[in-house]
Amino acid sequence: MIINFFSLIGRVVREFILNVGFGTRTFFAVLRASAGLWRRLRLVTDQIHFIGNYSLVIIAVSGLFVGFVLGLQGYYTLNKYGSEQALGLLVALSLTRELGPVVTALLFAGRAGTSLTAEIGLMKAGEQLSAMEMMAVNPLERVLAPRFWAGVIAMPLLATIFSAVGVLGGYVVGVQLIGVDEGAFWSQMQAGVDVWNDIVNGVIKSIVFGFAVTFIALFQGYEAQPTPEGVARATTRTVVIGSLTVLWLDFLLTALMFTQ
Repeated sequence: MIINFFSLIGRVVREFILNVGFGTRTFFAVLRASAGLWRRLRLVTDQIHFIGNYSLVIIAVSGLFVGFVLGLQGYYTLNKYGSEQALGLLVALSLTRELGPVVTALLFAGRAGTSLTAEIGLMKAGEQLSAMEMMAVNPLERVLAPRFWAGVIAMPLLATIFSAVGVLGGYVVGVQLIGVDEGAFWSQMQAGVDVWNDIVNGVIKSIVFGFAVTFIALFQGYEAQPTPEGVARATTRTVVIGSLTVLWLDFLLTALMFTQ
């Protein structure tokens, strides 16, 4: 019984190390394959449209409702201390520092990440990647690299839209519905939000999340078993691993950026 237990642990650790090693090799291979993308920018722009434009609706709607909730919760909390005029500052800092990059990355993993994994997995199951190799076409350069950089570019843009729409949602609830002074709402936000410490750090977070989530989605599809069950399991792993990675990176980046 004890021997079987330690054998199971050893097998799990070995598979984890093998996956990390293979993933690292694949990551650097994708970076090397990206050197010639400047000659095929259309591949990247098409993927930005596919990844970003098709994710825009869910990002904007989610940002709007998150702004609504922040406006309500923030007002009722600040009102206890007579500080409801700082509602705009609370909404803006919550979105630009944390909720904008993090929620966008989680939604990105659930919508675009699963789509990328399924697409690459089905291409592998249909032997399209093998056919490319037979025709001397590098699938990393033709398939993975454009999608990787498209995800990296689309993520901060989507996070910016999420935060902007969220601020508007907080404004609608706080100013138009509850009655917070409009001048105080915007002036407190303008005075308290720092471009470098808040906005730029939020953009850096979203770029890092874009690297992580997009590569996880592509890697899971690239190493998926070429069967319907294998593609389904890879899609599930994309959501689970991508979401946990985003939350772990968020803690790490927050500790590095905002700890004085």
